[in-house]
Amino acid sequence: MSIKILADSASDLSKKYYNEFDIEMVPLTVQLDGKEYKDGQTIEPKTVYNSMREGKSPKTSQVSASIFKSIFTKHAKANEPLLYIAFSSALSGTYQTAKMMELEVKEDYPDAPIHIIDTKCASIGCGLVAIHAAKLAQNGSSVEEIIDAANYQAEHMEHIFTVDNLEYLYRGGRVSKTAAFVGTLLKIKPLLHVEDGKLIPLEKIRGSKKVLQRMIDVMEERGTDFKRQTIGISHGDDLEKAELLASMISDNFGIKQDDIIIDMVGAVVGSHAGPGTIALFFSNLPVNE
Repeated sequence: MSIKILADSASDLSKKYYNEFDIEMVPLTVQLDGKEYKDGQTIEPKTVYNSMREGKSPKTSQVSASIFKSIFTKHAKANEPLLYIAFSSALSGTYQTAKMMELEVKEDYPDAPIHIIDTKCASIGCGLVAIHAAKLAQNGSSVEEIIDAANYQAEHMEHIFTVDNLEYLYRGGRVSKTAAFVGTLLKIKPLLHVEDGKLIPLEKIRGSKKVLQRMIDVMEERGTDFKRQTIGISHGDDLEKAELLASMISDNFGIKQDDIIIDMVGAVVGSHAGPGTIALFFSNLPVNE
Protein backbone atom coordinates (compact mmCIF):
# COMPACT_ATOMS: atom_id res chain seq x y z
CA MET A 1 0.00 0.00 0.00
CA SER A 2 1.38 3.42 -0.96
CA ILE A 3 2.26 5.84 1.83
CA LYS A 4 1.54 9.51 1.21
CA ILE A 5 3.86 12.19 2.60
CA LEU A 6 2.28 15.53 3.47
CA ALA A 7 4.27 18.73 4.11
CA ASP A 8 3.29 22.34 4.63
CA SER A 9 4.45 25.38 2.69
CA ALA A 10 6.79 26.47 5.51
CA SER A 11 9.09 23.64 4.39
CA ASP A 12 10.06 26.04 1.58
CA LEU A 13 10.33 23.37 -1.11
CA SER A 14 9.66 24.37 -4.69
CA LYS A 15 7.09 22.56 -6.83
CA LYS A 16 9.94 20.60 -8.44
CA TYR A 17 10.49 18.61 -5.24
CA TYR A 18 6.80 18.13 -4.47
CA ASN A 19 6.34 16.67 -7.95
CA GLU A 20 9.54 14.62 -8.03
CA PHE A 21 8.89 12.91 -4.70
CA ASP A 22 5.08 12.89 -4.81
CA ILE A 23 4.73 15.03 -1.70
CA GLU A 24 1.39 16.68 -1.00
CA MET A 25 1.51 20.28 0.28
CA VAL A 26 -0.80 22.32 2.52
CA PRO A 27 -0.42 26.13 2.47
CA LEU A 28 -0.05 28.56 5.33
CA THR A 29 -1.55 32.01 4.73
CA VAL A 30 -0.02 35.42 4.03
CA GLN A 31 -1.96 38.66 4.56
CA LEU A 32 -0.73 41.57 2.44
CA ASP A 33 -2.47 44.84 1.51
CA GLY A 34 -5.72 43.66 3.05
CA LYS A 35 -5.83 40.42 1.05
CA GLU A 36 -5.15 36.80 1.98
CA TYR A 37 -2.93 34.55 -0.11
CA LYS A 38 -2.02 30.87 0.04
CA ASP A 39 1.71 30.43 0.46
CA GLY A 40 3.24 28.53 -2.43
CA GLN A 41 0.03 28.75 -4.47
CA THR A 42 -1.40 32.24 -4.94
CA ILE A 43 1.55 34.48 -4.00
CA GLU A 44 5.19 34.49 -5.02
CA PRO A 45 7.92 35.03 -2.41
CA LYS A 46 9.35 37.89 -4.51
CA THR A 47 6.08 39.77 -4.05
CA VAL A 48 6.50 39.57 -0.29
CA TYR A 49 10.15 40.59 -0.38
CA ASN A 50 9.47 43.58 -2.63
CA SER A 51 6.67 44.71 -0.33
CA MET A 52 9.00 44.48 2.69
CA ARG A 53 11.62 46.54 0.88
CA GLU A 54 8.90 49.16 0.44
CA GLY A 55 8.31 49.20 4.19
CA LYS A 56 5.23 46.97 4.37
CA SER A 57 4.78 44.30 7.06
CA PRO A 58 2.98 41.19 5.78
CA LYS A 59 1.26 38.98 8.36
CA THR A 60 0.96 35.21 8.39
CA SER A 61 -1.36 32.56 9.79
CA GLN A 62 -1.34 28.78 10.12
CA VAL A 63 -2.99 26.15 7.93
CA SER A 64 -6.75 26.16 8.45
CA ALA A 65 -8.46 23.35 10.35
CA SER A 66 -10.85 22.76 7.43
CA ILE A 67 -7.99 21.99 5.05
CA PHE A 68 -6.53 19.43 7.42
CA LYS A 69 -9.91 17.85 8.08
CA SER A 70 -10.59 17.49 4.35
CA ILE A 71 -7.21 15.87 3.65
CA PHE A 72 -7.33 13.58 6.68
CA THR A 73 -10.89 12.47 5.92
CA LYS A 74 -9.97 11.66 2.32
CA HIS A 75 -7.13 9.41 3.41
CA ALA A 76 -9.15 7.88 6.25
CA LYS A 77 -11.96 6.89 3.88
CA ALA A 78 -9.46 5.32 1.48
CA ASN A 79 -7.56 3.69 4.37
CA GLU A 80 -4.41 5.13 2.78
CA PRO A 81 -1.47 5.78 5.16
CA LEU A 82 -0.64 9.47 5.52
CA LEU A 83 2.43 10.93 7.25
CA TYR A 84 2.42 14.68 7.85
CA ILE A 85 5.88 16.21 8.30
CA ALA A 86 4.97 19.36 10.25
CA PHE A 87 6.70 22.72 10.64
CA SER A 88 8.01 23.33 14.18
CA SER A 89 5.25 23.62 16.78
CA ALA A 90 7.37 26.25 18.56
CA LEU A 91 7.05 28.58 15.56
CA SER A 92 3.49 27.94 14.38
CA GLY A 93 0.18 26.57 15.63
CA THR A 94 -0.15 24.45 12.48
CA TYR A 95 1.01 21.25 14.19
CA GLN A 96 -1.50 21.65 17.02
CA THR A 97 -4.32 22.28 14.55
CA ALA A 98 -3.36 19.15 12.63
CA LYS A 99 -3.40 17.08 15.84
CA MET A 100 -6.87 18.36 16.72
CA MET A 101 -8.19 17.47 13.28
CA GLU A 102 -6.53 14.05 13.47
CA LEU A 103 -8.43 13.32 16.69
CA GLU A 104 -11.68 14.62 15.20
CA VAL A 105 -11.38 12.49 12.06
CA LYS A 106 -10.45 9.42 14.11
CA GLU A 107 -13.73 9.73 16.01
CA ASP A 108 -15.42 8.55 12.79
CA TYR A 109 -12.48 6.50 11.47
CA PRO A 110 -10.68 5.14 14.57
CA ASP A 111 -8.30 3.00 12.53
CA ALA A 112 -7.34 5.77 10.10
CA PRO A 113 -3.59 5.40 9.33
CA ILE A 114 -2.83 9.11 9.90
CA HIS A 115 0.48 10.04 11.53
CA ILE A 116 1.86 13.49 12.39
CA ILE A 117 5.47 14.39 13.23
CA ASP A 118 6.45 17.65 14.91
CA THR A 119 9.84 18.07 13.27
CA LYS A 120 10.89 21.07 15.39
CA CYS A 121 12.42 22.16 12.07
CA ALA A 122 11.85 25.15 9.80
CA SER A 123 12.20 26.03 6.13
CA ILE A 124 14.28 23.57 4.12
CA GLY A 125 15.30 21.87 7.38
CA CYS A 126 11.72 20.61 7.44
CA GLY A 127 11.79 20.10 3.68
CA LEU A 128 14.81 17.80 3.86
CA VAL A 129 12.99 15.62 6.39
CA ALA A 130 9.97 15.44 4.05
CA ILE A 131 12.15 14.52 1.06
CA HIS A 132 13.91 11.77 3.00
CA ALA A 133 10.57 10.34 4.13
CA ALA A 134 9.23 10.50 0.59
CA LYS A 135 12.27 8.67 -0.79
CA LEU A 136 11.72 5.88 1.71
CA ALA A 137 8.03 5.70 0.80
CA GLN A 138 8.91 5.40 -2.88
CA ASN A 139 11.37 2.61 -2.06
CA GLY A 140 8.72 0.59 -0.23
CA SER A 141 9.63 1.19 3.41
CA SER A 142 6.94 0.58 6.03
CA VAL A 143 5.11 3.35 7.88
CA GLU A 144 7.02 2.52 11.06
CA GLU A 145 10.38 2.63 9.26
CA ILE A 146 9.58 5.99 7.70
CA ILE A 147 8.40 7.49 11.00
CA ASP A 148 11.58 6.34 12.75
CA ALA A 149 13.78 7.71 9.97
CA ALA A 150 11.91 11.03 9.83
CA ASN A 151 12.21 11.49 13.58
CA TYR A 152 15.93 10.71 13.36
CA GLN A 153 16.40 13.24 10.56
CA ALA A 154 14.41 15.92 12.38
CA GLU A 155 16.20 15.40 15.70
CA HIS A 156 19.61 15.85 14.09
CA MET A 157 18.84 18.66 11.62
CA GLU A 158 21.01 21.75 12.03
CA HIS A 159 19.73 25.22 11.05
CA ILE A 160 22.32 28.00 10.77
CA PHE A 161 21.12 31.28 9.33
CA THR A 162 21.56 35.02 9.12
CA VAL A 163 19.39 37.94 8.08
CA ASP A 164 20.44 40.86 5.93
CA ASN A 165 18.67 43.56 7.91
CA LEU A 166 17.78 43.50 11.60
CA GLU A 167 14.89 45.85 10.84
CA TYR A 168 12.80 42.91 9.61
CA LEU A 169 13.35 41.00 12.85
CA TYR A 170 12.36 44.15 14.74
CA ARG A 171 9.12 44.44 12.76
CA GLY A 172 8.35 40.84 13.65
CA GLY A 173 9.06 41.46 17.33
CA ARG A 174 12.28 39.41 17.37
CA VAL A 175 14.65 42.23 18.43
CA SER A 176 14.28 45.66 20.03
CA LYS A 177 14.22 48.88 18.02
CA THR A 178 17.53 49.93 19.59
CA ALA A 179 19.19 46.62 18.70
CA ALA A 180 17.93 46.88 15.14
CA PHE A 181 19.20 50.47 14.79
CA VAL A 182 22.62 49.77 16.33
CA GLY A 183 23.00 46.52 14.42
CA THR A 184 22.26 48.19 11.10
CA LEU A 185 24.52 51.13 11.92
CA LEU A 186 27.46 48.87 12.81
CA LYS A 187 26.70 46.40 9.99
CA ILE A 188 26.27 43.60 12.52
CA LYS A 189 24.95 40.34 11.09
CA PRO A 190 23.25 38.07 13.60
CA LEU A 191 23.94 34.36 13.29
CA LEU A 192 21.08 32.25 14.62
CA HIS A 193 20.20 28.59 14.94
CA VAL A 194 17.21 26.46 15.90
CA GLU A 195 17.15 24.78 19.29
CA ASP A 196 14.17 22.64 20.34
CA GLY A 197 12.21 24.19 17.49
CA LYS A 198 12.87 27.80 18.53
CA LEU A 199 14.98 30.52 16.91
CA ILE A 200 17.98 31.19 19.16
CA PRO A 201 20.72 33.85 18.62
CA LEU A 202 24.13 32.26 18.26
CA GLU A 203 26.64 35.03 17.52
CA LYS A 204 26.93 38.59 16.24
CA ILE A 205 29.31 39.09 13.33
CA ARG A 206 30.40 42.37 11.78
CA GLY A 207 30.34 42.27 7.98
CA SER A 208 28.45 40.12 5.48
CA LYS A 209 31.61 38.47 4.09
CA LYS A 210 32.62 37.14 7.49
CA VAL A 211 29.20 35.68 8.25
CA LEU A 212 29.31 33.18 5.35
CA GLN A 213 32.72 31.92 6.43
CA ARG A 214 31.45 31.60 9.99
CA MET A 215 28.54 29.48 8.70
CA ILE A 216 31.11 27.18 7.06
CA ASP A 217 33.04 27.03 10.34
CA VAL A 218 29.93 26.08 12.32
CA MET A 219 29.06 23.47 9.70
CA GLU A 220 32.50 21.90 10.14
CA GLU A 221 32.19 22.02 13.94
CA ARG A 222 28.73 20.44 14.11
CA GLY A 223 28.23 18.30 11.03
CA THR A 224 29.49 14.88 9.99
CA ASP A 225 29.52 12.67 6.91
CA PHE A 226 28.54 15.46 4.51
CA LYS A 227 29.06 13.34 1.40
CA ARG A 228 26.26 10.97 2.45
CA GLN A 229 23.57 13.59 2.98
CA THR A 230 21.76 16.33 1.13
CA ILE A 231 22.65 19.88 2.17
CA GLY A 232 20.01 22.60 2.03
CA ILE A 233 20.38 26.35 1.46
CA SER A 234 17.45 28.75 1.44
CA HIS A 235 17.64 32.43 0.59
CA GLY A 236 15.47 35.52 0.82
CA ASP A 237 15.66 36.60 -2.82
CA ASP A 238 19.46 36.55 -2.89
CA LEU A 239 20.40 33.67 -5.18
CA GLU A 240 23.90 35.06 -5.76
CA LYS A 241 24.81 34.83 -2.10
CA ALA A 242 23.20 31.39 -1.77
CA GLU A 243 25.25 30.11 -4.71
CA LEU A 244 28.40 31.62 -3.19
CA LEU A 245 27.72 29.72 0.04
CA ALA A 246 27.13 26.52 -1.96
CA SER A 247 30.44 27.02 -3.75
CA MET A 248 32.23 27.52 -0.43
CA ILE A 249 30.67 24.32 0.93
CA SER A 250 31.70 22.41 -2.16
CA ASP A 251 35.28 23.69 -1.93
CA ASN A 252 35.60 23.01 1.82
CA PHE A 253 33.95 19.61 2.04
CA GLY A 254 34.18 18.13 -1.45
CA ILE A 255 30.40 17.99 -1.84
CA LYS A 256 28.94 17.84 -5.33
CA GLN A 257 26.74 20.77 -6.31
CA ASP A 258 23.97 18.26 -7.17
CA ASP A 259 23.85 17.25 -3.48
CA ILE A 260 23.02 20.82 -2.40
CA ILE A 261 19.41 21.99 -2.62
CA ILE A 262 19.06 25.75 -3.13
CA ASP A 263 15.58 27.26 -2.89
CA MET A 264 14.01 30.58 -2.04
CA VAL A 265 12.59 31.12 1.43
CA GLY A 266 8.83 31.00 0.94
CA ALA A 267 6.35 33.81 1.48
CA VAL A 268 5.39 32.82 5.05
CA VAL A 269 8.86 32.28 6.50
CA GLY A 270 10.15 35.19 4.44
CA SER A 271 7.54 37.51 5.96
CA HIS A 272 9.42 37.16 9.26
CA ALA A 273 13.03 36.81 8.10
CA GLY A 274 13.01 39.37 5.29
CA PRO A 275 14.93 39.71 2.02
CA GLY A 276 18.60 38.81 2.11
CA THR A 277 18.17 35.92 4.54
CA ILE A 278 20.62 33.05 4.05
CA ALA A 279 20.01 29.73 5.82
CA LEU A 280 22.06 26.52 5.86
CA PHE A 281 20.73 23.06 6.76
CA PHE A 282 22.62 19.83 7.36
CA SER A 283 22.60 16.76 9.58
CA ASN A 284 24.89 16.50 12.60
CA LEU A 285 24.98 12.70 12.44
CA PRO A 286 25.49 10.23 9.57
CA VAL A 287 22.40 9.75 7.45
CA ASN A 288 20.94 6.24 7.38
CA GLU A 289 19.82 5.71 3.81
